[in-house]
Amino acid sequence: MLKLLGTGITAAGLSPVEIPVAAESVPQNSNDIKKPFRYSLNTGTLLGYNLSIEEEIDITAQAGYDGIEIWMMRLEKYIAEGKKLSDLKKRLDHHGLVLENAIGFAPWIAEDPQKRSDGVAQMKRDMERIALLGGKSIAAPPSGATDARINDLEACGERYRQILEIGESIGVIPLLEVWGGSKTLRKLSDAVAVSVAAAHPQASLLLDAFHLYKGGNSFESLRQINGASLHVFHLNDYPADPPRETIADQDRVYPGDGVCPLNHVLEILYRAGFREALSLELFNRSYWDTAKPLDVARTGLAKMKAVAEF
Repeated sequence: MLKLLGTGITAAGLSPVEIPVAAESVPQNSNDIKKPFRYSLNTGTLLGYNLSIEEEIDITAQAGYDGIEIWMMRLEKYIAEGKKLSDLKKRLDHHGLVLENAIGFAPWIAEDPQKRSDGVAQMKRDMERIALLGGKSIAAPPSGATDARINDLEACGERYRQILEIGESIGVIPLLEVWGGSKTLRKLSDAVAVSVAAAHPQASLLLDAFHLYKGGNSFESLRQINGASLHVFHLNDYPADPPRETIADQDRVYPGDGVCPLNHVLEILYRAGFREALSLELFNRSYWDTAKPLDVARTGLAKMKAVAEF
């Protein structure tokens, strides 16, 4: 009947109505689940090699990733050298890489009005550059509010809305990032409260397996998130030691090499509606000291795919 209805609508010159799949229709057998994720490399994984942004793009493509997350400090160095953004976009396009996201640290949320104003201006400039490269989002971490907690989450929501509105005019979405080591936005519940307070249709979170753990969050809380609103999920793992209280970014390990229940985490995200990019983000100095950048990128991709087979 639906098939006949669709034919009739088309014949009448109207577009058939898309009928969304209800959450209940997702296969209950894990073996029946298709894996729709794109695989991305956050180039923070290669920071220790001190490569140019062009080299990072080439390695990402050679390793077989679908997309890339670039760091704004690498892009700023590229621009300072007098190079053109149009040439960098051609490089991305040549490799067929999706610019999934950009990592910047503008203090848009800071309590100090001048520091916050400067941070908003920086965020605007960063988003304009990302738009020229064909990117659609940029990280919005709690830079400038890490050492001291901001208790007024409504005010944080207003600040987030400000950069959301700027991003909407540019075509780039700032993704509110949970930072496990920060006194502000270390909790998923706080990030959700800020995104709700922003009252903007493009509000979205940037989540990370390590940061969720470091911030003392339960992965079961991800069941309360609309996965369809997420654009990127940072994938990494962590060992049992050092303990959560002292574990740091450099302790991250390849997915599957630690104790994070990544299969379970990804299944929760999938069932919550997430269908976008898994992005590898590591800062492990032992990898930088013992392996070539291409080998690290390839190993990371293989291990990402392995844990995504939930």
